[in-house]
Amino acid sequence: MSSSSKGCRPNPSKADGNPTAASRRRFLKTAAAAVSAPYFVSGATMGLGAAVPPSDRVTVGGIGIGRRGTYDLGCFFEQSDVQFLAVCDVKQKQRQAIKALADLHHGNNDCDTYQDFRELLDRDDIDAVLIATGPNWHGTAACAAARAGKDMYCEKPCTKNIAESFQLADVMRRTGRVFQAGTQRRNLPHFAFACELAASGRLGKLKRVYAHPRGMTAKISGWMPPEDAPPIEEVDWDMYLGPAAYRPYNHEMMAAFHFEKGGGFVGGLGGGGVLEWGSHCVDLCQLAAGADRTAPVKYSPPRDGEMVSTYASGVELVLRENDWLPLGSCPVRFEGEDGWVETGDSGKFVLSSNELLAGRKVEEIAGYPATFHVRDFLDCVKTRSQPKANAVAACYSHIACHAANIALFLDRELEFDPVKAEFKDDAEANRLRSEATRAPWRM
Repeated sequence: MSSSSKGCRPNPSKADGNPTAASRRRFLKTAAAAVSAPYFVSGATMGLGAAVPPSDRVTVGGIGIGRRGTYDLGCFFEQSDVQFLAVCDVKQKQRQAIKALADLHHGNNDCDTYQDFRELLDRDDIDAVLIATGPNWHGTAACAAARAGKDMYCEKPCTKNIAESFQLADVMRRTGRVFQAGTQRRNLPHFAFACELAASGRLGKLKRVYAHPRGMTAKISGWMPPEDAPPIEEVDWDMYLGPAAYRPYNHEMMAAFHFEKGGGFVGGLGGGGVLEWGSHCVDLCQLAAGADRTAPVKYSPPRDGEMVSTYASGVELVLRENDWLPLGSCPVRFEGEDGWVETGDSGKFVLSSNELLAGRKVEEIAGYPATFHVRDFLDCVKTRSQPKANAVAACYSHIACHAANIALFLDRELEFDPVKAEFKDDAEANRLRSEATRAPWRM
């Protein structure tokens, strides 16, 4: 960890900038409600109430901290060993808003702001970065951070296409950085229990894993009506686009949650076909199927409301919108020859037989808080071990989604070789494995 004293340390001598703990809690609670995100789990609940010496703190910077990023940042603030030093954003108002939030939390005025993320990465007193930009930036920013010697917590979708997925995993391997994808359900007890039942063979030979895609369309994103761009010091439109294909400024696109959700594909409720919301559920299915180092080898477009992909083992990954038990958003279901389990964001799960519990007590946590996932990341930063949603796991769960999107877009069955990273006898599908990126942004 960085032992530097520079940054957002609490400073009791600044009486005017040192609000009470109660006012800080009220501010964080209000901020959390404002972004309509899942609740925080307090640091005290996770045994992190004691003061942490500077030498044991993880110093963190933020890149592109918008709506989701503000929630993530709150989860970082809940950890007593985090010191937030700086924020970068292409929007001046957002930079100032996050600085105010960080300064209030730390009780000082030390959080630095940047418009160019490369300046933040140049700092040698920052251990890790939170990347919550638009998805067009995730993979590129993550690789830049790794090469700058930073660990990173990166929101998903982490990559725009299949080629970028492999590049991301390769850069993390070569640089030895700790990478955590923002698929936080891997660290929630009921989801982890359901995946364990499937992966351990408790359900018998696994036959099918079901994911909720929340969008089964795929199309190429386009332009919106051109508008006059604000001054660059207020909004850096060119930097906002980054590696994405150029298009004229439009203020709605700045706020469009679906912008460039993977490979230029948009569609479905969250965008990008099955990639946006569906990547959470597919990621859990990958874990349940023991497929963190591979992906399905066959992909079919939707038939009768279901889109089926098949692993080399014969296990089927079934994407479907309907026929779920009322267990909340992001449902998954795992079926084996001897039993099944289904669960969702309610925190509850249903089993084919209570014998599968084997006397265990599984904590039920409603919603989808990222606090446990952030804690996993910070612990791995300190121990240099691999977090639950590491770069290899993220690589292949994203590939499963990207390949499914290509099958959706082309509306035909595809065969994929995860080792050669290519589709069999399909030049058109292979061209969709990657895309040109704008100079100078190369992974």
